[in-house]
Amino acid sequence: MNPNLHSSPEHEFEAQLGLPEKLPKGESILWQGAPDFKAVALRVFHMRALFIYFGILLAYRLFSGIYDGDSIASLGMSMLWMTLLSATCLGLVAYFAHLICSTTLYTLTDRRIVMRIGIVLNMTFNLPLKKIQSAGLNVGQHGVGDIPLKLDEHNKIAVFHLWPHAKPGAWANPEPMLRCIPDSQKVASLLSDAWAKANQVDLAEQTVRAAKTDAPVYADVQSGHSGLNGEIKAA
Repeated sequence: MNPNLHSSPEHEFEAQLGLPEKLPKGESILWQGAPDFKAVALRVFHMRALFIYFGILLAYRLFSGIYDGDSIASLGMSMLWMTLLSATCLGLVAYFAHLICSTTLYTLTDRRIVMRIGIVLNMTFNLPLKKIQSAGLNVGQHGVGDIPLKLDEHNKIAVFHLWPHAKPGAWANPEPMLRCIPDSQKVASLLSDAWAKANQVDLAEQTVRAAKTDAPVYADVQSGHSGLNGEIKAA
């Protein structure tokens, strides 16, 4: 991870990179990372589908113009404008994906997960491991994957505050999600170990429920542990 990418002027007052204040004594950072640009563009904004859509529009205009007998000059100018507009739309979507990746930073410590998100309005969500009921893992190509976090029933974060860092389809009970992170399998392993230690749980005694993945990897651990401390809050 390039630290300069995530330490732009709007974040210069952070006490520590990705954190609104310095970690308490005795707490250590296990991992920091951000979404992968290519994965965000393809999975979140469906750039591949947009390319196909604009390609179909251009092909339709070309063949309809030939069928209607449009002049070469008229058809060429029309195709040029449509190509420029299509490229502009795709460029704006790609730029938005870049902004999401460059302003997002996920931090995993031995006690919590901190999500610094937001393009215009930066927010930092503090998620103590003791308030996380379960975590899933959905691995895509090249090891880039998503890790949704199911919070206990007394803590909810509005999906509109989280998007796109939220599990798709979980509207009633929004689940924060570490989105499109590289080497997600390694991060999930670090998270499961830290979660088990924080909750004083033996993972071998817990129920493991497989999530939808593209590879046979550890997916989901359910906890019946109810001892909670810390606060889930936005800074």
